[in-house]
Amino acid sequence: MSETLRTFDPDETRRELATEHGVLRYHDVGDGPPLLMLHGSGPGVTGWRNFAGNLPLFARHFRCLVLEFPGFGVSDPTDQHPMQAALPAVSTLLDGLGLDRVDVIGNSMGGIVGARFAIAEPDRVRRLVTVGGLGRQIFSPSPGEGINLLVEFTEDPTRERLVEWLNSMVFDRSMVTEELIEQRWAHATDPDTLASARRMYGRGVLEAAARAAAASPEPPYWALLHRITARTLVTWGRDDRVSPLDMALVPMRTIPDVELHVLPNCGHWAMIEQKAAWESAVLAFLTRED
Repeated sequence: MSETLRTFDPDETRRELATEHGVLRYHDVGDGPPLLMLHGSGPGVTGWRNFAGNLPLFARHFRCLVLEFPGFGVSDPTDQHPMQAALPAVSTLLDGLGLDRVDVIGNSMGGIVGARFAIAEPDRVRRLVTVGGLGRQIFSPSPGEGINLLVEFTEDPTRERLVEWLNSMVFDRSMVTEELIEQRWAHATDPDTLASARRMYGRGVLEAAARAAAASPEPPYWALLHRITARTLVTWGRDDRVSPLDMALVPMRTIPDVELHVLPNCGHWAMIEQKAAWESAVLAFLTRED
């Protein structure tokens, strides 16, 4: 196997950035223009687990920076709601590394964070790629099936509920291996990680957030997507049971320069479940000349 196609060891690629809010950890792989990769949420998630399989290809073209958001068990814990801590973590990392402008890939929650960053600091995002989760339900019930299963696990973390949630994330359930289950179980039940998850997905927290959003004079992030100036690629699994495909209608119609790529036989983890097809579409988009 050639050097450019080798797999990577997370212990060798992991870096640390000390900040006033604790240590941010990230992985730094490859050479070239900077590509920031932002992970999703859920039990046992990390940036490495979301994107490790994609790094061998993307590291041939980019300097890949896989950020570990605060509160998910790799970077230092946070007392904030994890979504509130995530957006400033992006700016903090880029400032700490001296990076003025990057491409961004965000999975689910990471896509929302990437979109919010592109709205808040448009000059710092050249191109934006999202993987599911961006927008809002139009036709399907909200929250989706996968989110409800995530809430049930967070409220009462059992191995059986973890397996139910993992099955909701994929089209092909054979991907939910014993190794995956054990990795996610060990990480998700860490006390600090579980406490952070409950600040995000506890049933009472979600209900309070919905009431606060209804009463707030501030528009939700999805109502501001028209402010994104970065060329954007929205990717989605056709069979996503966590964030159903109808959510893509809002970003598809409101982001000024946007493309939508839908992958068949694919759930929420498009970059994993349809790896080759997803990578092909994303790499072509990121390397296309202006």
